[in-house]
Amino acid sequence: MKLPNSVAALLAAATFAMPALAQQGVSESSVQFAQVAALDGPAAALGNGMRIGITAAFEEANRNGGIAGRMVTLESFDDGYEPDRSVAHVKSVIEGDAHLGLIGPVGTPTTRATQPVATSAGMPFVGPFTGAGFLRDPSLNNVVNVRATYAAETEAWIAHLVDELGMESIAILYQDDGFGRVGLAGVNAALEKRGMSLAAEGTYTRNTVAVKTALLNIRKAKPQAVVMVGAYKPIAEFVKLSKKLKFEPTFVNISFVGSNALATELGDDGEGVIISQVVPFPWDTSLPVVAEYHAALKANDPAAEPNFVTFEGYLVGRIALRALETAGADLTRDSFLAALGNLGAFDLGGLSFSYGPGDNQGLDTVFLTRITKDGGFESIALSEQHASK
Repeated sequence: MKLPNSVAALLAAATFAMPALAQQGVSESSVQFAQVAALDGPAAALGNGMRIGITAAFEEANRNGGIAGRMVTLESFDDGYEPDRSVAHVKSVIEGDAHLGLIGPVGTPTTRATQPVATSAGMPFVGPFTGAGFLRDPSLNNVVNVRATYAAETEAWIAHLVDELGMESIAILYQDDGFGRVGLAGVNAALEKRGMSLAAEGTYTRNTVAVKTALLNIRKAKPQAVVMVGAYKPIAEFVKLSKKLKFEPTFVNISFVGSNALATELGDDGEGVIISQVVPFPWDTSLPVVAEYHAALKANDPAAEPNFVTFEGYLVGRIALRALETAGADLTRDSFLAALGNLGAFDLGGLSFSYGPGDNQGLDTVFLTRITKDGGFESIALSEQHASK
């Protein structure tokens, strides 16, 4: 049936007025990123912390008019810290073609499963919350890392415990998967360099707090320190059970643990627990980028409190925004990838980043911190030799 001319004209006008669908997450007025990370379960504080920090950076830019007139948004998907769920979400994001890139994924087992999928599709993979070495492969031209490696963190541990404190007996608790084994390899390498080996090993299964068997095995060796590669809930369970059994070596944790979440879980049992960090102290507002982070965090959520994870998320967001600025108004996934590949060396509010040919990691420094009696944190001084990668 032929429509009256007036109706046909109205439909044509309405169709013309509708905005074009955003391909690759880009429209004239917006650009959208996807985050696939743990938003529930024992690692939830990590995925949510990264989301909060990234969003704070994006909203900071949006309040100033966005990037090239586009508002920058984030859509998050919960993978529960399980590789299969993570792969399913990443494939869905790629097939949906409604996001410019992936940002702020969390964990070694999940990124080991999803990075090849993203790389095959030419999908940007920005700021994964893991220090796994495979993500530093210079052939991965879609991957941009912010943080130092787990190898750098584990070397800093052993440098502190052995070289500075003179310890001779060190055990390890690690998550029994790719993440934990990366940490195990780093500790073994650092000890072997010093002619030493582990006094004992214990493992637990990802997304559980079943650590008692590992604790009993490690305790038999009577180590002076237990270094730990895991998420905050099982690590807290291990420390609390240890103290109930009057087993109180020095406990040392990797940055992935989630420092504030661990301190909260431990309560009074947290005093003295050491955690390595890959970003500066998030309360040191004498560093301009930390002051900017505080302002952005509060503007986005007045109730939000600074911590290491949200600060890392904020830095990841700022790196993505920097690449968007370089890509300019004619934004495509290819132009964004090109901008990520040419970040170079730059200063971000007093914090120096360095990218270059064969180097897709911006920060190299490792900081050691200790939980204080009130659940806060204090820095442990390291020599320059021990603090850098």
